[in-house]
Parts: sequence; C-alpha cells; structure tokens
Amino acid sequence: MAELNAMQNIGEELERKLKSIGIGSAEELIQIGGEEAFLRLKIRYPNVCLVHLYALQGAIDNVEYNQLSDEVKTKLKQFSDKLK
Repeated sequence: MAELNAMQNIGEELERKLKSIGIGSAEELIQIGGEEAFLRLKIRYPNVCLVHLYALQGAIDNVEYNQLSDEVKTKLKQFSDKLK
C-alpha cells in the first residue's frame, strides 16, 4: 500500500485528517474518490474548503491541484457548493 503523503498535494496535515476519517492509504483514497473523501472530511472538519477538494482530486489524478483542468475545477466547485 502506498502512503498518502507520497501522493501529490498530500502533506502531513491532510494525511492526518484523512487517516482520522478512515482513509489510510493512497489506494483507499483512489477507491473512495475525491468527492466522497471531501464529504467525509467536511463532516468531521467543517472548515475544510474547496482547495482541499482540489488537492484530493489532484492527488488522485497525480497532478498539482492548481493544474486541474477548468472543467474538473468547475465540477468540483459545483459539488462543494451543494454542501453549503
């Protein structure tokens, strides 16, 4: 199993938060998906924001979060906005 912090965009803080919601490896994050992982984080940590969602998706796609396509960012923003 690959470590979470070996993925793009996953630092110590985000890794700690992901582990606290039951996501302990890169494979688990990929399997669960960025939106579901973000939803779980949002429930436990209400202050997580859109940038966290971008970071999760970037980790899954193996790109820096600021390199996500505009189409992906728009889709993720719409998802995040529905949670408000």
